[in-house]
Order: sequence, then structure tokens, then C-alpha cells
Amino acid sequence: MAPLEPYERVLIDDAFFEEDPHGEITCEQCHGGNPRATTMKAAHKRLVADPTYPNPSKTCGECHEEIVATNETNLHASLNSYKDIIGKRASTKKGVRKKVFKAMDTHCFTCHSSCGQCHVSRPDSVEGGFVQGHVFLKTPPMGTNCTSCHGSRVEMEYLGKNKGIPGDVHYTQKGMKCIACHSGEEMHGMGKEYTYRYDVENAPRCEECHEDTVSPKAKTRTHRIHNEKVSCHVCHSVAYKNCYSCHVGKDKKGLSYFKTDKTEMSFKIGLNPSPSKERPFTYVTLRHVPVSKETFAYYVKDGLANFDELPTWKLATPHNIQRKTPQTESCKSCHGNKELFLREGDVAPEERTANKGVIVPDDAIPR
Repeated sequence: MAPLEPYERVLIDDAFFEEDPHGEITCEQCHGGNPRATTMKAAHKRLVADPTYPNPSKTCGECHEEIVATNETNLHASLNSYKDIIGKRASTKKGVRKKVFKAMDTHCFTCHSSCGQCHVSRPDSVEGGFVQGHVFLKTPPMGTNCTSCHGSRVEMEYLGKNKGIPGDVHYTQKGMKCIACHSGEEMHGMGKEYTYRYDVENAPRCEECHEDTVSPKAKTRTHRIHNEKVSCHVCHSVAYKNCYSCHVGKDKKGLSYFKTDKTEMSFKIGLNPSPSKERPFTYVTLRHVPVSKETFAYYVKDGLANFDELPTWKLATPHNIQRKTPQTESCKSCHGNKELFLREGDVAPEERTANKGVIVPDDAIPR
């Protein structure tokens, strides 16, 4: 995403004071500082750039108490998924584990969001800056907020920006934006603590709009016989981005960095790594995530000593849905087509133990 011009990042629009109810609140009530000071340095002493992070209760909570009460369990703020996933892979040695999580403070946990970074500015992880001159927007804009963080995969897939691969039909045919499926209630959380985004109870489900397609009484025989055996994405997704390995560290100037080994577009069906009532499927689409045993090697040796505890090919729900795909051309397009399935040869030798639960043995490939 292109950076904003300096004036765009900091100048407040007249509309904020004239039309936005938040404009009736004095600056220092939220941001601190000293409005009676006569110099900029003194005026900005103890200034808080984002008073909504990490605890928005004294700012947003004054009027939006019910929503703010869910902040601690909001995955965008808590990043509990990162903590849980890396925590399971990390060494159990106290000193080593401490160094891993300290490294995560530098690299992983900076990617949080907050009330302000959704409704007022772009997230800090993409250099911030006001979306509309400090005007509070009830619905965050998709282009400056949602896809500024979820851009490399979700935006590219959904809008059809991956070369040769069409965009999602929900966008190309209906113009649906993120909020059409992802409600504010889902984004704010329900006050219940989750460590896995697919466990969120009010997350979107295909059946909410396509009940006659995914139920046991589906209109078409194809949907009926595949019900609860394959996820919707197995038939209706196309190639998506997979990222391999990730190394983090600091350069000679002390600036933090990360780098991945490669990315590639591919499509793989594997065994469901975490069956549930909502996702009972035997077969699901899998995406390779950017992690390796050496991800934190710059900071500590054997940081991810329990690397094999979780697969590196994880459940995926790509945002590139098509009604007709290469898999739906005929029964034989999928049945017996070994190339579509994640087999042992598709997995790096050092990752096969971690992925043993999702790799599809040849005798388990549908005939």
C-alpha cells in the first residue's frame, strides 16, 4: 500500500469538528499532553498517539462500554492465535521460551489492531495515518484498513490481483466488501477467549447464504453426496498463495526485519487437521504458512524445539471462490487426480513429521 503524504497523515479535517460527535471532546481528554503549554515540545509531553491501545476503556469505553468490554478477547487486539501457535511449537525450556516471546514482541506482536487503527487511522503496521482527517468511521474502509493488513493473501485473492487467477465471485459479480460476511460483532468479539479464528462462533459460514446447497437436503445430487465430506473450498476455490519459511532478525543498524524463502501459487487438498461440529469435513484445502525450525535462530538456538507439534500445511479458506473450477469440470477432475492432493512428496522432508496428520496417503485419495 502506497504511503500517505505527510499532510494526509496528520491534518485534521474540519468535518471532524463540525460533523463528528467525537469532535466535541477536547484533544487532551484522549491524547493527554498539555494544552496550556507555549512550545510544541512541552505541549506534546506525555502525549499518547493511540489512546485506544492497549486499553481503550478510558477513552472509547466512556461511551462504548459494551463493545470495549470484549477488547481483551478480540483476536485483532490480543493476537492469541499467534501466542498459541508459537507457544505450542516453542521450546519448553523457560529461558529459551522467554527469548522466543521477546522476539515475537519485536516482530509478531506489532501487527495488532485497535479501535483507533480501525475507525480513525490506518494500522501502525502499514505506517498509520488518518483515513479521513481524524473523522471516526463506523465502518472501516476495506481498502485502507481491512486489506492493508490482510493484503498479501486475502486482497490479492479476493480482488483477482494474482496473475491469471480471477477474483472471488462475491466481489466480481456482487461487489461485496468484507463486512458483507465479516460483521462488526465478529470483529469486536463476543467476550469469549479464543486461540483459533475458526472456532469463533459468529464467524461467517457458507450456509448462511447457501443453505439449500450445503445441507443434507441440497438440491443437487453432487452437493448431497459430498456434504460433510469435503469443504466448500475443495470444489470452489482455485490456486492461492503459499509462503515458505520465515526468518526474523535485526540488521547492522539494529532495525528488525523478516524474510521468507519463497512464495508460490498452488492448490492442495489435504486431510482436515481439526475436525469440528462446524467443519466435520474429511478433506479441506490446505495452505503452507511461513514458519520453519529456524524462524527465531537469530535470537536463540532451538527456539522452536517442538516444531512438529503443529502442521505447516494448515486449514485454509481462500478468498477466491468460483462457481466453476478445474475441480468441478468432471468427477475425474478430482477423483483419482493425485496432483490435487497433498502427498508426502509435496512436503519437505524436515516437515513431514509435523504434517503427518494432513498428508493424504495414496490409498485415501478418492477413486
